[in-house]
Amino acid sequence: MLRALAAPGADLKAVDQAYRQRLWDIQEDREFLRLCNIGGEAMSPGNQERVRTMATKYRWTNPRNEDVDFLTADEIENLTIRAGTLTAAERQIINHHIDVTIQMLEALPWPRHLQNIPEYAGGHHERMDGKGYPRGLTRDQMSVQARIMGIADIFEALTARDRPYKPGKTLTESLQILGKMRLDGHIDPELFDIFIRSRVYERYAKEFLDPAQVDAVDVTKIPGYSGD
Repeated sequence: MLRALAAPGADLKAVDQAYRQRLWDIQEDREFLRLCNIGGEAMSPGNQERVRTMATKYRWTNPRNEDVDFLTADEIENLTIRAGTLTAAERQIINHHIDVTIQMLEALPWPRHLQNIPEYAGGHHERMDGKGYPRGLTRDQMSVQARIMGIADIFEALTARDRPYKPGKTLTESLQILGKMRLDGHIDPELFDIFIRSRVYERYAKEFLDPAQVDAVDVTKIPGYSGD
């Protein structure tokens, strides 16, 4: 920019406008990366590609006096997570907890009326379309209790206010996300309708949620809810 100003016959107004536009672009990109670093429920392919483009759009000189890309491969991976806030490697570590849960529960001497507890507790990360884990079970292969656990686990995770990596979501936000998961084949559609129709989420909210999270829910705007 200084070279442009010092050039013979420089158009000072044009240089100033270019300088201001450059500052604006940098500030906009910085704010975009700040939001990416917070993470969220989902990141669009377009935003992921924008991060990758920015990685080489800017350059800087590192402490070893080397001219390098603005973002490292590790930073790109962490800033382009498709859903949630965990990388693939981190999610694999987290997912291991369900294997340990099942192993521990199956090793216990349950009385006859509680023998299905390992299946109930161990199925809360399965999906109705068979794309869950750890066993890739489909809806027909799961008990009603395990399918209920799946909905309860997701709802509790969305609304929880004791997680260091995110604030607890409002009822409306949580039910919107659950509705999208119902449409995506993640949770049981019939049990989801019962969950909404019975307003069990309101009873849970009164006991466990912060008052600021308990907003007025318009069930007609919840994705996937039939209302029948």
